[in-house]
Amino acid sequence: MFENCSIRPMSVDDLATVLHWRNHPDVRRFMLNQHEIGMNEHQAWFDSVSLDETRKLLIVQEAQIPLGFVQIRNVSLGSVADWGFYIRPDAPLGSGQKLGWAALEYAFGKLGIHKICGQCIESNHASIAFHKKLGFQQEGLFGEKKFIGNKYHTLFCFGLMRTEWQPERFKQKDKYE
Repeated sequence: MFENCSIRPMSVDDLATVLHWRNHPDVRRFMLNQHEIGMNEHQAWFDSVSLDETRKLLIVQEAQIPLGFVQIRNVSLGSVADWGFYIRPDAPLGSGQKLGWAALEYAFGKLGIHKICGQCIESNHASIAFHKKLGFQQEGLFGEKKFIGNKYHTLFCFGLMRTEWQPERFKQKDKYE
């Protein structure tokens, strides 16, 4: 299930594809910033963020076909980093698990990160379940923290330490599926 998954840095050649994914209504409705982004804004974001050594902009692929995007912020050896992600809107069922597994293997293995933290809005039930399935612990709630649209939303906060990450349980499970 995971042997064909890989991660590569996002490049300027990926801008249009990632923008298309991010602006898709099924992705955008769960973002903390839900406005539709134009190419100029997207390019400006990429130009500034790609120069930041403490951020990694990544494309997760399976058999060289992109599954989704992952951003890891505050990257340094032994750091507590934040992540954000989305899969491409038409990705096959199970792509999210592959993206999560590959990104966490990369973060804990290659980058040497101590802990990954994530947040999602209360209405994003899939992301809440996704974090829990990967082994994250819910560490808190920020009640009515983010104003989106016409109301405040509660943010769920998750964390996973490198010592808690158990990638082998996904590979063992795969033997029986």
